[in-house]
Amino acid sequence: MILQKPIHDDFEFEQIYHLFTRVSGNELIFRKEGSYLYFLDQISKYLLPIMDIYAYCLVPQRFSLLICFRSQAEICRNLNIEMKDLSKNEKHKFLMQPISNLLNSYAKAYNKMFQRKGALFVDFIKREKFDDEEWLKEVYKNIHQIPVHSQAVNDISEWKYSSYKSYLDVSKPSKINRNFMLGFFENQNDFIEFHKK
Repeated sequence: MILQKPIHDDFEFEQIYHLFTRVSGNELIFRKEGSYLYFLDQISKYLLPIMDIYAYCLVPQRFSLLICFRSQAEICRNLNIEMKDLSKNEKHKFLMQPISNLLNSYAKAYNKMFQRKGALFVDFIKREKFDDEEWLKEVYKNIHQIPVHSQAVNDISEWKYSSYKSYLDVSKPSKINRNFMLGFFENQNDFIEFHKK
């Protein structure tokens, strides 16, 4: 189970957050392998221009992302838009819009594919901002352990739709920014043992 602090932190540039949500009702967000792959493609399209992703896990009923928003200047360059001064509320809305676009895009495709109507996700994406290193590491580990806690697999290395395996072989290219979190571990064995605790 993911430990939780406040779930309504406003978004700010260059800050780390845990983003998570679940399906509305008793349906599944991901019903088949193609659904997972499509969602990951949509993450690349909507989220990578505005954030680094440190960890993710997708399971049938929910998903979790550990992310860090890029600087405003970098985001504006990536999106090819003019930079301007933003109030705190405007910053939050600016950073929230691509996340909303991701969820809406996936929900529309999902509804069309499965011939359903209505909301797929709960009303808002939950989020928590990090200012504590130990808490960050704990949530990072918990994200990778979701498939075990969900009883989808017995070992986290067996689950295909999380970032855990990406950290096991850093020689393979990845859209995950691995450098930041790997800085907390002495070596790969330290990383693996940490996830077993």
